[in-house]
This record gives sequence, C-alpha cells and structure tokens, in this order.
Amino acid sequence: MLTKVLNRGMRLSLMIVTLLITLTVNTVTDAQEAPTIFGDVTISPQFSPDPLTVRGMSGGSISGSQVAARSETATGPCTGFVDETPDHTLVLTSKFDYLKLQVESPEDTTLIIKGPGGTWCNDDVEGKNAGIVGEWLAGNYQIWVGSYEKGKYLPYTLQITEVK
Repeated sequence: MLTKVLNRGMRLSLMIVTLLITLTVNTVTDAQEAPTIFGDVTISPQFSPDPLTVRGMSGGSISGSQVAARSETATGPCTGFVDETPDHTLVLTSKFDYLKLQVESPEDTTLIIKGPGGTWCNDDVEGKNAGIVGEWLAGNYQIWVGSYEKGKYLPYTLQITEVK
C-alpha cells in the first residue's frame, strides 16, 4: 500500500515537473519568435534582432493623401486608405545613416510615414511591397500601412533593418 502511494506521488511529481518545463520552453520560444502586433518600436543604431518585425492589418476609410496632406512625396504617391490613427510609432533614439522599412503583404499595400523632416509616402519599392529607405533623423515617426480598397483590411509584416 505504501509503495503504491509513493509510486503515485513520484509519477505525479514527474508529470508536474514535465508540465512546468514544457510551459517554460514554450513561453521562451513564443517570446523570441512572435513579432509585435500594432506595436510601437524604439531603436538605436545596431539594434537587435535585425531585421525587427512588427505586424498589423492595413487599410481604413481615410485616403492616404488626406493623412499625408499631399498627393505625392519624393519617395512616391500618397495613395490607398488608412485609419485615422497610425498603425505604429517608431522612435529613433539617434540618427541612422541607413534604415529600411518595408511592408510585406499578400496584396498591394501603401505606406505613409510622418516624422522629423517631413512626410514620406510609397506604394511599390519592391514589387507590390511598399517601403522607405534612406537616412533617418532621431525622433518620433508615425507609420500608416494602407490598402487600395476603402475598408479592406489586409495582414502585413513591417520589417525594419539597417542591412543594405
């Protein structure tokens, strides 16, 4: 009888330890791999991981040209439809000599960025993927990812990288 109780106690203890180890491993793995959704990002030069990834849903009911207060910028047209509030805020703690933000989505998206020094828009920097590349000043940037059809929301990934 005592042997049965000890065996059950040992099996129960082993099951609890196994469960705790599994939960800990899954939590650490999820924390390392899961990109931020509609997240705000603060980075400095030589940030890690590079590329940094955030996700969201593009689109909205306000025209991109209305949010950008213009129809075109040096980096491309201010097209598509976005939400009133930005999808992300990017804070650069210091100047970047080179930084690339690129949207990846299963459908055509647009990009609007407002920050120190102006407003930048883009439609197709690489295929149907919108992006902005260049030198960036330190400061706060508002980022909108748009869709071409009013009220149509599309999943996207925004990659931020210093790699040329």
